[in-house]
Amino acid sequence: METSKLSKFSAEFLGTLVLVLMGCGSAVIAGANGTTGVGLLGISFAFGLSVVAMAYAIGHISGCHINPAISIGMVVAGRMKIGEAAYYIVAQILGAIAGAGILMLIASGKPEYSVAVNGLGQNGFDALSPQHYSLQAGFIAEVILTFIFLLVIFGSTSTKNINGGFAGLAIGLSLVLIHIVGIPVTGVSVNPARSIGPALLVGGQAISQVWLFIVAPLIGAVLSAIVWKTVLEKN
Repeated sequence: METSKLSKFSAEFLGTLVLVLMGCGSAVIAGANGTTGVGLLGISFAFGLSVVAMAYAIGHISGCHINPAISIGMVVAGRMKIGEAAYYIVAQILGAIAGAGILMLIASGKPEYSVAVNGLGQNGFDALSPQHYSLQAGFIAEVILTFIFLLVIFGSTSTKNINGGFAGLAIGLSLVLIHIVGIPVTGVSVNPARSIGPALLVGGQAISQVWLFIVAPLIGAVLSAIVWKTVLEKN
């Protein structure tokens, strides 16, 4: 593997690890208690701030995708080759698993913690939805929220955008907004790797439902790339 590819692989691995550890960790460790925990807003900001931090830490190395939906969207938009996207996605999934594993090790230090009961911030619908939203509602939410997220990414990283230096901030804040709306529905994925990591370690129903959080974000990303490429980018 070439040094440049290794650097990008490592950056995507570490960036996704941080996203899962901090984002899901905010829910598992800091967000559960309604009186002293950070709550919905705190969890939303934890995910968004993780992206902001990593955008400025590794953005110059890999572009800080840390999300297979972004990598696939970049391929469809013509900004990335499929071969490069493939190893990005491998790195992202491995990073998400590592982040979930570290979170489990930390959370398990509390005697009353149980991965089966408390989970690892995994996504879900129906009984596993934070507010018991249906499969249909979860699917629609994940497609639309990913669509919006990718539009922000395409626009803020466009060479035509004179404020490109603030792309990381715009992308991170858009993820905060998405989580504020979407956490009650599915816990918010918009990122297949972020869903796969915790689901693999939690197992059971989390694994049986993870397909939605792979398929729906990818559909949203592809649709967003098509709209950006064929409609918005031409203006």
